[in-house]
Amino acid sequence: MPDNDTHIIFLGMGSNLGDKQKNIEQAYRQINKRMGKIISKSAFYVSEPEGFESKNKFVNSVCEVVTAMNAGEVLQETREIEKELGRTKKSQDGGYADRIIDIDILMFDDQVIESNGLIIPHPRFHLRDFVLIPFAEISPHTVHPVFDKTVLQLKNELKNPKDA
Repeated sequence: MPDNDTHIIFLGMGSNLGDKQKNIEQAYRQINKRMGKIISKSAFYVSEPEGFESKNKFVNSVCEVVTAMNAGEVLQETREIEKELGRTKKSQDGGYADRIIDIDILMFDDQVIESNGLIIPHPRFHLRDFVLIPFAEISPHTVHPVFDKTVLQLKNELKNPKDA
C-alpha cells in the first residue's frame, strides 16, 4: 500500500513489431529498475490494431507499479524507455502506426491531471478492450476517477461487436 511518498500507477503496454512479448518484458524490466516496483502484471493479450491499418496484431499487457515519481517524471521515464527499446516517435493527434513498444499511463493514484501534454487518466482507456481486459484481470475494483466506475464495470459495459 502506498504511503505519502509513493503512488500507485497503472501502465498499459502494447507492441506489434518484432518479438512482441519480449519487447513488453524488456519494458517491464526497465520499469522495475528505473521507476519503482511492479506489484502485478496481467497476462499477454492479442488484439487487432485500432485506429490504423496493419497486418501486425498487437500484444498488450497492463501492470501496477508503486513509484516515488510524480506524474511528469513517470511520463518522461516511459518516453525514455520507449526510445531506448527502439520506438522512434510517439503517436500525435490520433495518428497511429506500428510500434515496437508503447507505454501509456492509464492511471496515477486517483488523480485527474491535464497539463503539459499529459492527460490522466488516459483519455481513451475506458473505450479499449485491449486495455480493460488486462486491467480488469489485475485490478478489477480500481475506480476510474472521472466516471466513478470500476475497471470491471467499464469492461462489462464496453460494446464489443465481436461478442454480439
